[in-house]
Amino acid sequence: MDLDEYQRGALRTAAPRDKKNELLHLVLGLTGESGEVAEKFKKWIRDQDSDESKLDRADIAKELGDVLWYLAVLADYLNLSLDDIATTNLTKLSSRQHRGVLNGSGDNR
Repeated sequence: MDLDEYQRGALRTAAPRDKKNELLHLVLGLTGESGEVAEKFKKWIRDQDSDESKLDRADIAKELGDVLWYLAVLADYLNLSLDDIATTNLTKLSSRQHRGVLNGSGDNR
């Protein structure tokens, strides 16, 4: 499955674009689900002493799936293709690596 195919599939379970506050719902959903990923790691550090053998990858995968869903639907709301976003991001990171500024700071390096 490619990213645009996933995006089209995610849209089958999305609310209509014209639903009141849908853009805000998508942004808050993305941040909320990202927070749930962080929460899994917080509890892993607290309860499992950061022992990687005790990391619940299946649970984290479910949360990452929710992040992906919100990302896909938010991108579509903004008329953006996930394939295009991914390609542009890899191009940007490759350029930074080539120029030796991958670990630098600032958005436009």
